[in-house]
Amino acid sequence: MLRYHHMGIPTNEKKEGMRRLADLKMWVCGYEESEFKVEWMYFEEECALPELVRTVPHVAFEVESVAEAIRGKKVIIEPTSPSEGLVVAFVEENGVPIEFVEVG
Repeated sequence: MLRYHHMGIPTNEKKEGMRRLADLKMWVCGYEESEFKVEWMYFEEECALPELVRTVPHVAFEVESVAEAIRGKKVIIEPTSPSEGLVVAFVEENGVPIEFVEVG
């Protein structure tokens, strides 16, 4: 079962209140403050994430199992843990990045 988690929007400028995800070489903000869980994402030049994720907005769904959610799909970011208690992965669907989030 998919449950809306957030929407991620790439930006070319750092926004006030952004926090750095050092391992990913990116900055994020907005998720906690936004009623609709809109997250702004700024990527450093050295960021190795796929261009699709760095340039196209994505929707994220909370799932019970990321491994199950990505099975048989075009995976563009393998399961990883960007912060404690989370496992995420990205797939490409119809030219758009989709994120799956497992909260553990």
